[in-house]
Amino acid sequence: MDRLIKVLNKQGSLWVVGFIFWLCLTNGILAQEHTLSFQIRNSLTNKPIENVQISLNPCSCGGVTDSDGAFNLTLEQDTYTAVVSYIGYKTLKTEIFLNENKTIQLRLSEEQQQLSEVILNAKRVSERLETSQMGAVKLAPAELKKMPAVLGEVDVLRSMTLLPGVNNAGEVSNGLSVRGGSLDQNLVLYDYAPVFNPTHLFGLFSVFTPEALGSIDLYRANIPARYGGRTTSVLDVKVRNPYVDKFKLSGGIGLVSSRLSLETPVIKDKLFLYAGARAGFTDFLLPIVSKRLKNTKARFYDHTIKLLYLPTEKDQISFTNFYSTDFYQLDLIAKIENVNAESNQYDFKTFNNTLQWTHSFNDNSSLRTVFLLSDYTPKTLFPEKERDNTIEYESQINLASIFSEYEKRVTKSLNYYAGIQGNRYKIKPGKLDPGTSEGILSISLDEEKSYEVSAYTNFNWKPIETLTLSGGFRFTNFTFVGPYTAAAFDDSTGEIISTTEFDKGEKVKSYNALEPRLGLNLKLGENTSFKASYARLNQYLQNIYNATTPLPTSRWKTSDANIPPQTSDSYSVGLYQDVLDKRVELGMETYYRSSENNLTYKPGADFFLEEFVERDLVQAKGEAYGVEFSLRKPKGKINGWVNYTWSRSFLKTESEKLADRVNNNAWYPSDFDRPHVFNSTINLEGSKYNTLSFNFTAQTGRPYTTANGYFDIEGIDVPIFLERNNVRLKTYHRLDLSWKVNYSKKLNRRWAGDWTFTIYNIYARKNQYNIYYSQRNGDANANIFRGSPLGSYELTIMNSPIFSLTYNFVFD
Repeated sequence: MDRLIKVLNKQGSLWVVGFIFWLCLTNGILAQEHTLSFQIRNSLTNKPIENVQISLNPCSCGGVTDSDGAFNLTLEQDTYTAVVSYIGYKTLKTEIFLNENKTIQLRLSEEQQQLSEVILNAKRVSERLETSQMGAVKLAPAELKKMPAVLGEVDVLRSMTLLPGVNNAGEVSNGLSVRGGSLDQNLVLYDYAPVFNPTHLFGLFSVFTPEALGSIDLYRANIPARYGGRTTSVLDVKVRNPYVDKFKLSGGIGLVSSRLSLETPVIKDKLFLYAGARAGFTDFLLPIVSKRLKNTKARFYDHTIKLLYLPTEKDQISFTNFYSTDFYQLDLIAKIENVNAESNQYDFKTFNNTLQWTHSFNDNSSLRTVFLLSDYTPKTLFPEKERDNTIEYESQINLASIFSEYEKRVTKSLNYYAGIQGNRYKIKPGKLDPGTSEGILSISLDEEKSYEVSAYTNFNWKPIETLTLSGGFRFTNFTFVGPYTAAAFDDSTGEIISTTEFDKGEKVKSYNALEPRLGLNLKLGENTSFKASYARLNQYLQNIYNATTPLPTSRWKTSDANIPPQTSDSYSVGLYQDVLDKRVELGMETYYRSSENNLTYKPGADFFLEEFVERDLVQAKGEAYGVEFSLRKPKGKINGWVNYTWSRSFLKTESEKLADRVNNNAWYPSDFDRPHVFNSTINLEGSKYNTLSFNFTAQTGRPYTTANGYFDIEGIDVPIFLERNNVRLKTYHRLDLSWKVNYSKKLNRRWAGDWTFTIYNIYARKNQYNIYYSQRNGDANANIFRGSPLGSYELTIMNSPIFSLTYNFVFD
């Protein structure tokens, strides 16, 4: 490692680390593997069983099966005892001598019969080659724990940015940019309920309680028809079902946060509980991370509670409650006229509830009904100088939704689902409470309400052995209702010429849309497949902000008479191949997406507490395209992946008014245009006691806007901005390390613990976060600024290595 850092410091090469990772990964291909795979099925119906718990000794390891009844892990050569258990089925126990790659097929019996058969296979067909779904990524919680993350936190969003085509706005950014899309064009779900701000601590990591995670699915191409409302991607995070027969406690103690989770049966074989919470107090760490953060304060908390009830053999009822809150204080980055404050305080909360009922008619058909409430309340506080008064700005978005979906497997080669969904949106755009301040007026913008009703269907069909087809439709009716005041504007001046009042419940504007989804998978051989897809999507809910990432002051807005919904058409093709005896997966995907009605802000816009926000907005056309290459080795003592993406993302306004034009109506790079992105992750599992993980990322710097000139106003030099995103930040690159130590050697213990040591930004790269301008005084640095009255300065956030140590434990 010391030699690697010296090479980087001496030669400054961005790609040395990536090349070394490639060599390690290639050499690891030849290493001996001992992979143990399980396939669990019902002994009567031969259907796969999901969430079967598998425990192995003497490694004290294991996990649960996925929706295909499969689970696998890599172990050293040894004799293992496997215990396989699932509610309502006979618990099985078998010994396995692992001296080569093996697949154990087990059939669980509902009649409490003995194990019927054990079949050993040498290989398992790659699911990626079989499914017609394109652009989909399934990430298991166990894979997340291997990835180095900032400040030692296991994190969903940070891990997603290591995948091809996925990015963010910078070191601290709220959310994801998928294939050049904006942050609000991604639908983030947590047990079916949308999460409108999925991050903690300025966007450093996500709000999802780590131990609560059951599955993580990212859809980037032909998004299944059951999902709607966003134009770029869907991140579907599910909470684990607490299928346990005894009490289990797990958690961790770290520098950033501490967490605690429990699973327990409440009523034997009927009612089960999962509860997990996490809290973080990082005020003392922030000045160490960066001097820029010396006046910054931050704390956060989240919890996930899930109840699972099994009233009958064919019914399953669950309730999930999720709560998240953040508070942090920053040096003044936004201000209100006449407010005398040196800092801003942000306090935002998410409160979600999901009630789900699934009824199985038989082994081939089921009905799932879900009712959910999602509430997000961001608040900005302005403590006044020399006064015991705080001015508060608050907004809110509330979503109530219900959907019911019927799913049926008609034959082995044909299945489908169909459903209906209804959403109600209530948005409070903004309320300003001045408290005891006499110089500021109280302002409360009118609440906005809208309804969205959808019907959808989706099928998967395999007409011949080498061809799989998928298709779907989603029809949506969106209606914006009163009470509401609609304004008409003069086309030339933009001034309001008239207003129209709408009563409560009266229709203001309605939109209808049909969204087709198509997918094709053609197998070109046993180890090769070709895929193609198309999807049309509409988005009625958007987030308005004029920074690189949304702040709590950003504003949510649904479509209305003046703001039509966003639409996009996405096309993708891909080629996938398994090589080296199916131990290495190669993939290439190329995509093109055209979009309409993307919201962006007009030059000089200020929509804070603006009653008619459309006056400061302009809608733009969008184009995004790219090619993604991936190499993945999922198993073995040395495993990991290498990804490279070349892509572009552009926007273009078509306004006739000169004042409303952005970049004079010419195409310009979006905030998420990163032409070159390289990611590499390698895991070295040398023994069951030590695991080393490295992550290296390098990418083109994001665009930003620099001044084209300046002019003098009463002795103050003011910059002139004629073009948007006309230059770029420096190239971004970073290396991270994670070392996990499982120190205990006791067998059959109830307590298991491990230490995780992480280093984020090993070689202290000072990556630029932003460039800002300031008035110069005197002749300081005249040789740098060459007589300009304005100085440009770079802002870096994580400019030194960040060390973290976390202790994780499990007790059952």
